[in-house]
Amino acid sequence: MSGEPQRTLLLWCPDWPVLAAEIVDGVPATDPVVVLHANRVIACSERARAEGIRRGLRRREAQGRCPHLTVVDHDPGRDVRAFEPVVAAVEEVVAGVEVIRPGACATAARGPSRYLGGEEAAAERIVEHVAQSCAVESQAGIADGVFAAGLAAREGRIVAPGGTREFLAARPVEALGRPALADLLRRLGVRTLGDFAALPAGDVLARFGFDGALAHRLAGGRDDRPLAVRQPPADLTVTADYDEPVDRVDAAAFAARMLAERLHERLAGYGLACTRLGIEAVTAHGQELHRVWRHDGLLTAAAVADRVRWQLDGWLSGSNGRGGTRPARPTAGIVRLRLVPDGVLAQAGLQPGLWGETGEERERAHRALSRVQGILGPEAVVTAVLGGGRSPADQVRLVPWGDERAPARPGPPPLPSPAPASPAPAASPSPAVGAAPGAASASVVVPASGVRAGRRAGRGRAVAEPPWPGRIPPPSPAVVLPAPLPADVRDAAGEPVVVSARLAVSAAPARLTVGDGRPAEITGWTGPWPVDERWWAPAEARRRARFQVSLADGAALLLAVEGGQWLVEAIYD
Repeated sequence: MSGEPQRTLLLWCPDWPVLAAEIVDGVPATDPVVVLHANRVIACSERARAEGIRRGLRRREAQGRCPHLTVVDHDPGRDVRAFEPVVAAVEEVVAGVEVIRPGACATAARGPSRYLGGEEAAAERIVEHVAQSCAVESQAGIADGVFAAGLAAREGRIVAPGGTREFLAARPVEALGRPALADLLRRLGVRTLGDFAALPAGDVLARFGFDGALAHRLAGGRDDRPLAVRQPPADLTVTADYDEPVDRVDAAAFAARMLAERLHERLAGYGLACTRLGIEAVTAHGQELHRVWRHDGLLTAAAVADRVRWQLDGWLSGSNGRGGTRPARPTAGIVRLRLVPDGVLAQAGLQPGLWGETGEERERAHRALSRVQGILGPEAVVTAVLGGGRSPADQVRLVPWGDERAPARPGPPPLPSPAPASPAPAASPSPAVGAAPGAASASVVVPASGVRAGRRAGRGRAVAEPPWPGRIPPPSPAVVLPAPLPADVRDAAGEPVVVSARLAVSAAPARLTVGDGRPAEITGWTGPWPVDERWWAPAEARRRARFQVSLADGAALLLAVEGGQWLVEAIYD
């Protein structure tokens, strides 16, 4: 605990939960408004108090006193978000601010009073600046200690140095903010803070415990701890303004490199590395453009410059990569460019990559792949990321080199799994483990081992991640076709093999014809694994069943039947 209390300036915003609801949700604070928590009023507007509503009333009683009352649920997150601009405005005037709670913040009064011309001038300056910057009414109080300054702020009062104990003496014990303790003290005949402070500290500790001892210190004008001021976050954003609008890609690339070097130097000064980069641009006609790039590792100055150049190229040329429609180009050139390091971490906290710790081999590989991206574009070098899904195409996602390698779908980790429960013939396929889409060019493929799946995936097992019913059993196919190939499956009599709605196979598959090729004999098969996806959206609903088949020539395929049509989805190695 601290010794002598510190001279403290506290800023208080009356009825802050109500004001936060107006700022965030648009609830007019000039109307009768109450904020409820556990069905009781914890804050109310001035109009509501004029109707006789007070804190602690139940909802029904409050609505009985004011039928046209607006009720808002308590949301601590909303209160904190709305109060952050107020704290930032206070930090523009003084340094070292502690947030007591949403709606109240405190700072040491000595510094502001010395360079702003006294305590009263400092309080007026802060209140005026908050009103101009945030359009929020507030009151300031100054006293010895945070607790006394909070009570003084409710009256807009400056307590003279050394007069805090006298200021608190006449206050009721309810001012401590401990209802249970205040009720007990009143039943014992202690009604004011002065009476409570006069009790011996040892007896208070023995009778009321540690929390009572803390309250006893506050009643005597002594704080239980010093101010814990927060450090304002460092401004890492870099901005460049251009007199002549930038409308050519080569000029934008030059501007991007200069700005990227400034950002890298600023981050290096704080010992930080950028993992998520925000690129913002403003055109001469006021159009605002914004994009966020993620990176799975350290973004060097060259890597930042490349990503900014790629993004400016996409904006200025209207290109969105391979295929698809082209978005409209900006109507004017770029006059302002801003780089925002949205995600940063200490450089020592980077996870080792495929080539081990940071060293020559890793740097050489990174430079080589980044150079390929710089020549051919970000999608020229991709890596495979395993995730959840029912089909092999869903389980592997290709991401550009350097982007965040996060799975698009949740799923269990890749663990070896036994064969499916359904019996398979002696000639059932047994391809090697490892899945990778076959359409990827210049890609680094991450091996994807078999994952728990099957017709009854997860039965009798403790699966930590959400399972995918209908997922094919391991091993995974080696090649996933970018577009399934049409096929024809017939039985020994030459009749088409049909799968009914109840998953009954009309006959054992005997011959397979892929496209216009020659028929091949099926020597082993297993399945079906049914999938009924997005049945609640008729336009996106899909029903299909998958089979694994092995052919007489040694090939093994993954087949699917959908709407009566057989398809070849993947090939086993």
